[in-house]
Amino acid sequence: MRMPTVFIDGDQGTTGLQIHERLRGRTDFERVTLAASERKDPRRRAQAINECDIAILCLPDAAAREAVGFIRNPDVRVIDASSAHRTQPEWVYGFPEMGEGQAQRIARARRVTNPGCYPTGAIALLRPLIEAGLIPHDFPAAIHAVSGYSGGGRAAVDEYESPDGACAAPFKVYGLALEHKHTPEIQLHSGLAHRPFFVPAYGAYRQGIVLTVPLELRLLAPGVSGERLHACLDRHYAGARYVEVMPLADARETAHLDPQALNGTNDLRLAVFANAERGQVLLSAVFDNLGKGASGAAVQNLGLMLAA
Repeated sequence: MRMPTVFIDGDQGTTGLQIHERLRGRTDFERVTLAASERKDPRRRAQAINECDIAILCLPDAAAREAVGFIRNPDVRVIDASSAHRTQPEWVYGFPEMGEGQAQRIARARRVTNPGCYPTGAIALLRPLIEAGLIPHDFPAAIHAVSGYSGGGRAAVDEYESPDGACAAPFKVYGLALEHKHTPEIQLHSGLAHRPFFVPAYGAYRQGIVLTVPLELRLLAPGVSGERLHACLDRHYAGARYVEVMPLADARETAHLDPQALNGTNDLRLAVFANAERGQVLLSAVFDNLGKGASGAAVQNLGLMLAA
């Protein structure tokens, strides 16, 4: 039986290098690579893409669209780690735990679009609760997230890790024009009727995300509580290998959230913090923006597609 081949286009970027590292030692496929002198040659890239079984695109959006345009071989399957196709209906959204049957859809798909880092946490929290009717579709959702600076790509990494990196700001809130490219993706795949209010930030650490969604119980249906919200998430992710829901008892004893707690893994930890007296709940997600938020998710999706 022929060994399947996998080509990573853009394998020297942050996500591509992490995927290489996560695939180290795997023997269930053959890895196709280009020489350094050929990595930006459109002809050689097109040839490699059309000759492989699965192409993983770790490219800026425009370059990812270009790479997809190279494809002439109908048997080539694609995992796109860029944001170029995340709201396109003909692409399968690569979040296996998002809903029933999603892992199977990914396994069979020709075109899979990897979720963005921030959307991974936001959708993981919101979609099950919206589908269950505990949060209304037209809820005015507000989302705040702090990522390690690697989320800003090579330019941000160079800024913080250069000899002058000590001068970089310890904390940056950005996206102040309220046009962050992840917002439509969050709205679509979480099931929100209206655009959420999304406030992203970078901290002076390399990787890891804490994402939070505040809820006022008075804006939800009568009887919705922190316990019911937690129970819904717990049911939805029961048995999920890479997603855990913190027990309510543990949440009550938690004084802070560390964005780096799950670095180096493909894990996603969700929690519900409730203050019944104040009528407020805080939903949270902690994960590695280079793991479940990027390379880890791509490798997870690759595993599903190879096993199909």
